[in-house]
Amino acid sequence: MGVLPDENNASGNHYYTVCAPNFRTQNPQTRYTGLLVKSRFLPLPIFLFVIAPFISNAQAETEDRAPSEAVAAENQSEKIEVARLRIENTKDGEISGSRDEGKTWSVIGHIAVPTIKVNPRGYNASKYGPPGTIVATAVNAIHLKAGQNTKENRGIIWSLAPAAEDEAGRQSLQSEVSPGSAAYTDMPGGEGVFGGIYTPFVGNPIFLDNDKNNELKTLPENYVPKLGDVWTIQILRPRRYPREIVFENRFAGLITIEYRGDADSKGPRIIGQVLRPVLGVGRFIGSYFAETGRLRANHNGVIDISTSRRGEIGSFQIVPANHAMSPELSYVLLGAQWMVIGPATAGDPSWEGVAPLYSDFLRPRYDKADWEEANDLEGILGRFRFEIKRKGKTEWEPMPEFSMRVGAPLPKWANSALNQVTHLRIVFPFTWTEPETLPSNPPIRLNIENGGSGIKSPFSIGNSF
Repeated sequence: MGVLPDENNASGNHYYTVCAPNFRTQNPQTRYTGLLVKSRFLPLPIFLFVIAPFISNAQAETEDRAPSEAVAAENQSEKIEVARLRIENTKDGEISGSRDEGKTWSVIGHIAVPTIKVNPRGYNASKYGPPGTIVATAVNAIHLKAGQNTKENRGIIWSLAPAAEDEAGRQSLQSEVSPGSAAYTDMPGGEGVFGGIYTPFVGNPIFLDNDKNNELKTLPENYVPKLGDVWTIQILRPRRYPREIVFENRFAGLITIEYRGDADSKGPRIIGQVLRPVLGVGRFIGSYFAETGRLRANHNGVIDISTSRRGEIGSFQIVPANHAMSPELSYVLLGAQWMVIGPATAGDPSWEGVAPLYSDFLRPRYDKADWEEANDLEGILGRFRFEIKRKGKTEWEPMPEFSMRVGAPLPKWANSALNQVTHLRIVFPFTWTEPETLPSNPPIRLNIENGGSGIKSPFSIGNSF
């Protein structure tokens, strides 16, 4: 079930067709049939009618979820280790990173306040991730899952929190972590483990290594942090990233994925559909630590994209259908700041906890230290970015800036800030998986992952990175 704009309407009014899509056909002319409805933003009863087929089996599903056939490849993708992150849970404990599977370590920060507690009622979507993994990665928090609260259908989590340099920054942390179950670091938000090369992905495994000898042990059942515990996170990413994932920002808009250097590619592959477009931006306070057009947060039930410059707030979110229907997320159904998405076919499982959007593939990456990184593939080229197309335009543009001050009321323009956006895309980092494939704007030096001595390029680094 979905909704399609009426392309033949010349009256200037906005009409949409409530329809039953069949994305197994690649022919857009035979994909939809249905009933015409006049609306710019679907009324809530009609939206609930449209979304219902996508959530019929939603409420009982937690971590035992199978991805749909459309994204089976992404959920079975080969992973490579790009780094390890080691955290000593003690006052002034070292936070260290390794790029050689733990043979050598560099200290990148410290724990200011350790934790000896877990939060037994983690945020709603934490129930979708497996215990012993990262369930949220953001510029202003990292959430680690210790177990599953089956009685309340919640994840049991603890968190890592960045340092805030001013009162506005401290406000932006308040709703992201439970103070008693968070280990506070001395790293600013958006940097280090909150946006640098040692930032984990959703789904990365967590181990104990209290002797710091690389003998990694899985977390015990019902784990609770202890003083002196040493956590090691294995930072794994797909060996092969897509070139891009594109969202058509309209009712029943296609979500497509396309890879670089695929000689057998038949073009973009359909992996889902937009059940409701995004029209506005909101005061998501974690965006205080992000830059415009960058990923603010990713967890098993959200992609948060910043529209504000660092030091102000403004972003919007992409939320899967089941999560959007959670009772505590009723505001998602009423607000213009959320895109709601579903699988390619109504009978397929919803997106919660599923790659490539809600596991394995995304992380915040926009640390100023990237410019000093010797390996550009994990430095400058390790960044993700978000771009748009506007109504009547064919070229991709950088994400427009829409910023608000912390604590200020929502401006009137916020609810329609994105109403001219017809497409949104995630541009993935370049990875050297196809030797004959060069990035469209290569940096001055490139150090190939397999140990090459580097390639000099006459091209300069564009601001698109």
